[in-house]
Amino acid sequence: MTTGRTTGHGPLAGVRVLELAGIGPGPFAGMLLADLGADVVRVDRPGGPSLGIDPARDVTNRNKRSVVVDLKAPDGPARVLDLAARADVLIEGNRPGVAERLGVGPAHCHARNPRLVYGRMTGWGQEGPLAHRAGHDIAYIALTGALGLIGPPDAPPPAPANLLGDYAGGSLYLVVGVLAALHHARVSGVGQVVDAAIVDGAAHLSTMIHGMLAAGGWQDRRGANLLDGGCPYYGVYETADGGYMAVGALEPQFYDAFVDLLGLEDLRDARKDRTRWGELREAVAARFRTRTRDAWTAVFEGSDACVAPVLSLREAPRHPHLAARATFVEHGGITQPAPAPRFSATPTAVRTGPARPGADTHQVARDWDIPELAPDLEQPLPNTPARGD
Repeated sequence: MTTGRTTGHGPLAGVRVLELAGIGPGPFAGMLLADLGADVVRVDRPGGPSLGIDPARDVTNRNKRSVVVDLKAPDGPARVLDLAARADVLIEGNRPGVAERLGVGPAHCHARNPRLVYGRMTGWGQEGPLAHRAGHDIAYIALTGALGLIGPPDAPPPAPANLLGDYAGGSLYLVVGVLAALHHARVSGVGQVVDAAIVDGAAHLSTMIHGMLAAGGWQDRRGANLLDGGCPYYGVYETADGGYMAVGALEPQFYDAFVDLLGLEDLRDARKDRTRWGELREAVAARFRTRTRDAWTAVFEGSDACVAPVLSLREAPRHPHLAARATFVEHGGITQPAPAPRFSATPTAVRTGPARPGADTHQVARDWDIPELAPDLEQPLPNTPARGD
């Protein structure tokens, strides 16, 4: 129920988050918290981490502010601890033990701020045989069994970008953990460490599949199950122009609409007969190859057949439904996903463009009541334009 009174700052307005710069899931988690209204201050390092992205276009740093601190300088840790003393949340993505060696680990920060929620984002977790080993998304999801769920049985599992591990199993679990711990800290006055490991989150995502496996409803191999492409009415098919249509007609009524619109009414009973799934798959594939993606999109328009065109990243914002919902927005000349989810009383927005390293030092020092940050860090880094939103 809405009270009728709304603000444009998001539900986390007033929450202060300190993000120690990194790459991948940590910055995405910081962006999500910033999208929800938190005041996220990113501590960049001189010449900080980069994947070759122009800082002005790195939208995972939108809605944030930035200061630059050299943690290896004599006064670097003290600068960060001054910020941590005034923060509600700190998130970092170093290998286990690195923050401690730099003097900004949980013990250092909690000595200054016992209520602090200290969020740690790693691939392998803070302990275990692999904890100190390097890794990336694809290795983390490989060990959890998540990667082995994906793809046809006669080809290697495809790399699903870094969405499944870094962001779903990593960033989102870090944010859930941080928000839960923040609630606890506000009730009890006691902060804590949140150990968010991608392997834990990615494994947790497969909970339903493990239940199906235990119940005998899932085979432990790819391309043999209801949701992994083994089922002919849940998968992707190529069209005449090299496009693709995604089919998810699982329930009987959706399946009936699907075969009717596809013109395969004579195969209606094949849904329940696994011995006919091969025949059904070949017939469906042959039908989809007779028309273009756009033609099939028109055929299924307005139906409950659960069929959709597979769109590219540049096509998606132009889809009528996504356009009507403003699922994508343009800010600073960059088309990007809008903040999600949505709130009736505390709406969110892309308020500012990507934080430029070091550009917000004066403002953060004033707003967080820090008397002074390092004098040589009071200006943006060379070749880094001031924010212009």
